[in-house]
Amino acid sequence: MFFPSPGASAPGLWRPVARPAVREETAMHDHRRLGRELELFDTDPLMGAGLPYWLPDGAIVRHTLEEYVRDLERRAGYRHVYSPVLAKRELYEISGHWAHYGEDMFPPMAMGGEQVVLRPSLCPHHALIYRSRARGHRELPLRIAELGGMYRAEPSGVLGGLTRVRAIQLNDAHIFCTPGQVAAETAGALELIGHAHAAMGIRPARYRLSLPGPGGKYVAGAGMWRRAAAVLTEVLDGLGLAYDAVEGEAAFYGPKIDVQIADPAGREATLSTVQADFHQPERFDLRYTGPDGARHRPVMVHRSVIGSLERAVAHLLEAHGGAFPAWLAPTQVVVLPISDAEREAAGRLLERCLDQGLRARISGPDRGGLAARVRRERLVPYQAVIGPREAAGEEVALRLRDGRRLPARPCEEMLARIARLVGTHTTNLWDIPA
Repeated sequence: MFFPSPGASAPGLWRPVARPAVREETAMHDHRRLGRELELFDTDPLMGAGLPYWLPDGAIVRHTLEEYVRDLERRAGYRHVYSPVLAKRELYEISGHWAHYGEDMFPPMAMGGEQVVLRPSLCPHHALIYRSRARGHRELPLRIAELGGMYRAEPSGVLGGLTRVRAIQLNDAHIFCTPGQVAAETAGALELIGHAHAAMGIRPARYRLSLPGPGGKYVAGAGMWRRAAAVLTEVLDGLGLAYDAVEGEAAFYGPKIDVQIADPAGREATLSTVQADFHQPERFDLRYTGPDGARHRPVMVHRSVIGSLERAVAHLLEAHGGAFPAWLAPTQVVVLPISDAEREAAGRLLERCLDQGLRARISGPDRGGLAARVRRERLVPYQAVIGPREAAGEEVALRLRDGRRLPARPCEEMLARIARLVGTHTTNLWDIPA
């Protein structure tokens, strides 16, 4: 998967739209500010620019996203692999990255008489996994997925927050299929993207059919480009998706469907993408045995459901202002005993939360009055208040993040409902999805 960085020299260009009325909202929702305030991620000069580290709450968000997308892919028939972040320079010469993308790669390192490179992309590695043994047509489509690291030598002046980094964790996958399967696999990838976006509570700004433009940054082969563009157009039209065809935004080896997002200021970037690639199967001489017994060339469909974990979290922060959907929130339930007399009951409720698989903690009266604690914990989806009556009856009075207050009910009933909601990956706080 070639996943673009937003910049003038690469696909995925951020396109600012002047919206003076939302400047204050933009500043409030800036993911860099929120990331520091909520203690999700940070940077250190000794680690280096463009190399953020994840703090405990940020690591929870990232891990939860990773587990969600792995499960989504597993249910859709993907098989997960791990591949190294280093490879010989020769690998990227074969794939075409060295010739067409070399200026954005880190320089080679000498090792044992060979040159090795930090990978800028996972697709060459997956091509090698595919060709590790003979393949037959009954195995296709073969869907290989990985949450893997890759590296881009971004200029220092363009680095910022999580949206422009040098170390990227990418939700990537490659589908090896027959030419006749490309349209169905592309449509299936777009369906997965739609599921993930709904769960994350985000909406695409638009769909873009990214085509080649003038210049030498694209591989040759006019017929290959026409075939790939035709099948992507067929899928978009068949699904009834409105899209813009834009020249100059394709990957160097093929056209792609980009699912564009926009931040509160209207700046646009690519989050999810599906690409049709007839080029790399030829470069790596990938084959499968067809029903006729002859050797045939597969097509490689590249797709990323949530893109890079860094950009996904940045967009989630800005889209929700730090109020993540309940299934993603670092703390899902905060237990609020009114006074020290309810501490024991609060401890029992905390244990019940943990038994339900919920992320919970106690914010006790040593941290201030109830009203102050409620304000401080305003981003937590569920605030479980325990007063004398609730403690005596093993009940809890629940406050929802959206301001609703629910009457006191038995603890087990309340927690079971929260656990069901979290398990459905919904953005609803209390209404069970149909």
